[in-house]
Amino acid sequence: MKPKKVLVVDDSKLLHRMFEMMLRGFPLVHAYDGREALDRLAEHKDVELILLDINMPRMNGLEFLTAVKAHPEFARIPVVIITTEGTEDDTQRGMNAGAAAYVKKPFRNEELLGVINKLTASPAA
Repeated sequence: MKPKKVLVVDDSKLLHRMFEMMLRGFPLVHAYDGREALDRLAEHKDVELILLDINMPRMNGLEFLTAVKAHPEFARIPVVIITTEGTEDDTQRGMNAGAAAYVKKPFRNEELLGVINKLTASPAA
């Protein structure tokens, strides 16, 4: 099942363009840091998946993730961390903060699409 909207949170414009090409057909909402992403969530209440970088200005990805998971309206949205920060400690911090998955850059498109499909699949009846 395809998510209604995907929020892409990354400070790299190049990554945003890459996601547009890779996720053609997915409605994307773009934000370039955590604060902007919180604003986008407030504007787009139908976001069903968040793709999140960690290293960003103003509000980093872990701060954003903590804010999202503390918000009753947004806590249900699965968050996939996509970052160059890939040590065991980094992964554990992200998962402890509430991420549904952790993907290390660079990644293969198939890898990320598999994670997205798994997280947005309809639950078994």
